[in-house]
Amino acid sequence: MDIKKISIKKHNKLQPTTISLPASKSIANRALIIDALCKSQSDIKNISEARDTQTMLRLLASNDATWDVLDAGTTMRFLTAFSAVTQTEKILTGTPRMQERPIKVLVDALSKLGANITYLKNEGYPPIKVNKIENQVTDRLEVPGNISSQYISALLMIAPILPQGLEIQLIGEIGSKPYIDMTLAVMKSFGVTASWEGSSIIITPQQYQPNQYTVEPDWSAASYWYSFVALSDEAQIVLTDLKDNSIQGDRKMADFMTDLGVTTTFTEEGAVLTKSTHKKQASIDFTHCPDLAQTVAVICAIKGIECHMTGLDSLRIKETDRISALQNELGKFGGQLTENSSQWTLIPATEPSKLSTPEFDTYHDHRMAMAFAPLATHFDITINDPSVVNKSYPSYWEDVKKAGFEILEL
Repeated sequence: MDIKKISIKKHNKLQPTTISLPASKSIANRALIIDALCKSQSDIKNISEARDTQTMLRLLASNDATWDVLDAGTTMRFLTAFSAVTQTEKILTGTPRMQERPIKVLVDALSKLGANITYLKNEGYPPIKVNKIENQVTDRLEVPGNISSQYISALLMIAPILPQGLEIQLIGEIGSKPYIDMTLAVMKSFGVTASWEGSSIIITPQQYQPNQYTVEPDWSAASYWYSFVALSDEAQIVLTDLKDNSIQGDRKMADFMTDLGVTTTFTEEGAVLTKSTHKKQASIDFTHCPDLAQTVAVICAIKGIECHMTGLDSLRIKETDRISALQNELGKFGGQLTENSSQWTLIPATEPSKLSTPEFDTYHDHRMAMAFAPLATHFDITINDPSVVNKSYPSYWEDVKKAGFEILEL
């Protein structure tokens, strides 16, 4: 679907629906980098159809002098580190928005290891030219713990093939810790072990071992189905193969939703989502799962739940400034997101059901489109630039139709 806008007709009694979620692009991108470091000898199953992952696949198979990652932040960070240990010279670039997303912390770290990296336009931002590490200068790096975990994961994945290995000392508070745990878990599946004690992660020189590896369904994608269930009058959704003991940090969505109106029952088939009562107030820290914030904000705004939120700081440097985008779009049906010293309060809408057909912008951000779509349980809505979902969940609109919603192209 590559059209300018869609209309979704109101539908608040969802028929029982079974959804096969896309594979986790976060896990897939890690597995693909590690497989490339194994000389592509592994059998990786259930690779995501998400544009980010397909971009990673395409570039890893390409000998082009320039790799264009489009708008894929994870792909940019991971391939920068990968290039620093495998490529004689490589230029990495992306969309105009990607060229506004910082990469200085990672470039500085790789430079300290011995890579020669130059900025081709603006200091601290892509595009960059990477010349690989010929001689490892140090085996210890200090990296801020509160920056994007993608920088840390990128360094961890190349650590075992460095001649001296690597110790990463994380300075200060550690954000998005589950994503670092995820990286180490995928590395372990390919034969590499790490020691993480306190704020220090140590990886000795090792060889990755090719493996048969199956990528889990995506818990971030699951979050939107929690929203559909929470906001509908009737619903039962089965998410096939979704695991309770997932290595994904967004597994926290199931825990958050016990207070926000959805019960999760794990069966052999997957996760069964059913409606339950909800609380009138909630306090949620998104430090380790920031991708859930937009979905939860929409749920609370409609269900009359005042939600106190922390850990949203990283949202400003995602596909868009997600704080600003949320404030704009929540305001279209009476919701508010106020900020006070890195603490946010979601003030719910008062009479949202009286709206006509609000039109939501997506800001080139897949999660804005998917987070606001469940509002069609309350009123007809219009979504602009719906094809943004291709970044992580290409079949999203078809799955929404499965649940009984009528979607019209405008």
